[in-house]
Amino acid sequence: MSIRALAFDVFGTVVDWRASVIAQLEAFGRISNVTADWARMADDWRAGYVPSMERVRSGELPWTRLDDLHRARLVELLAGAGVTAADPEIDHLNRAWHRLDPWPDSVEGLTRLKRRFTITTLSNGNVSLLTNMAKRAGLPWDCVLSAEIFHHYKPDRETYLGTADILDVAPEELMMVAAHPSDLRAAREAGLRTAFVFRPAEYGPDRTLNRPADGEFEFIANDFLDLADQLGA
Repeated sequence: MSIRALAFDVFGTVVDWRASVIAQLEAFGRISNVTADWARMADDWRAGYVPSMERVRSGELPWTRLDDLHRARLVELLAGAGVTAADPEIDHLNRAWHRLDPWPDSVEGLTRLKRRFTITTLSNGNVSLLTNMAKRAGLPWDCVLSAEIFHHYKPDRETYLGTADILDVAPEELMMVAAHPSDLRAAREAGLRTAFVFRPAEYGPDRTLNRPADGEFEFIANDFLDLADQLGA
């Protein structure tokens, strides 16, 4: 097999962002003695992700770290819910994205894959976010790469090719691993190999996700342990 390195999407692929963010919003509500539809707020927070990045791509905003995009959206959501919070409270709550819990198979699966391949993040999260998350969750990355390094957000071609360049591998020796077909399609267009990992619970029990058609990506796995089996790790 010519694959030398695996690059992983993180939010939704490696960690359960939705359940983690809901839990931390609920904790904030208990401590602050305020109530809101925290599940909806988590979904709305995440939904602001792509429009915020588009403002950077369009030139409306200069290059901006994801932490700062997240914070601006959080301030809007709290105000819309009539929730008042001091700046230190908002800062702590915004760092909920640094404290996301991994899916049950993530640490074991990554550890197995690491024995055979170089494994790295390739996320739109900033480096400090990804580093803090890895330390807390025990994610065994060989290195932490981020859109922040390239000043391009995925699915910009520069992120995929930049990762291959930093790892000193050819694009076809690097495989993108993600739970999102759009990420994998962009990686494939840049010349990378592709592996889809199905995370049906990413958006909660009320949203049904579909697996891609057989053959769309080189590997389709139920989780990281299944992917490790398929890759002989």
